[in-house]
Amino acid sequence: MGGERIDGVFEEFERVRVDVAPDRVVATLDHAATKNAIDQRTVDELHALCAWLERRPRILILRGANGLFASGADIAQLRERRRDDALAGINSSIFDRVARLPMPVVAAVEGYALGGGAELALAADFRLASDDLRIGNPEAGLGIIAAAGATWRLRELVGEPIAKEILMAGRVLGAREALDCRLVSEVHPAGELLAAAHALADRIATQDPLAIRLTKAVFHAPRDAHPVVDTIAQAILFESDAKFDRMQAFLDRRAARADGAARSGAPRGSGTSATTGEADGEPGGGRADDGVPRGRGDGKDEG
Repeated sequence: MGGERIDGVFEEFERVRVDVAPDRVVATLDHAATKNAIDQRTVDELHALCAWLERRPRILILRGANGLFASGADIAQLRERRRDDALAGINSSIFDRVARLPMPVVAAVEGYALGGGAELALAADFRLASDDLRIGNPEAGLGIIAAAGATWRLRELVGEPIAKEILMAGRVLGAREALDCRLVSEVHPAGELLAAAHALADRIATQDPLAIRLTKAVFHAPRDAHPVVDTIAQAILFESDAKFDRMQAFLDRRAARADGAARSGAPRGSGTSATTGEADGEPGGGRADDGVPRGRGDGKDEG
């Protein structure tokens, strides 16, 4: 399905190729000369993309061109950075902004994801990997630390022992290792990885967008904020039109199935979950028609 450029906002990008669809954006790191390194230009373009997505929330799929996700930071630039640059948090600020985007972020991680490239992937809500994945944080070998999220995100994701091996012993994980320690949730051949990311985005897109936004916000709220933040989010959703429309659609489908079963002589309630709609393959009756067009940003402009 085609993508679209909106207001030419991304036309001046040199490092990140952006394709926009009604329910998602695909951002492709694409600078073969630096092997998709996270340099200052890439950081600036990702900030501009995040600013756009903060105003127009959509699912974000992050990927890399040229057979890899991102080779890491631009070492030539990194070598020249001093104390004030470190204190500015150049990479950590953009990765944190990516993590805080309103809608889910899916990283389709192909080939190498090292250093800053790994930390960008760690900032995503979901990580899908190619079967030739190589992911790690070799910063200590360059005389620095992985200061843009890996020191704490890795511990949360894979646990302390493996995190310390990656950060202190230079361990680089392959696809199977990353899957086994739950750093990634799926592994696919490289040629099928983007389609798998779109399939996940498709499943997210069937849900109510506001419910997804609030679920993400509540999920990442501090422990002390619960259960108050959960209750407030639920109160907001209880008043939304989508809640009434989706629940009514679920009840209508259940009634239609019961009526059909009665006329055919099948046992009442056969094959139906009265509370979750699981007979439809849609927990909560999630595939209600909300009139929102669906699409994929796959690099083909619509106009």
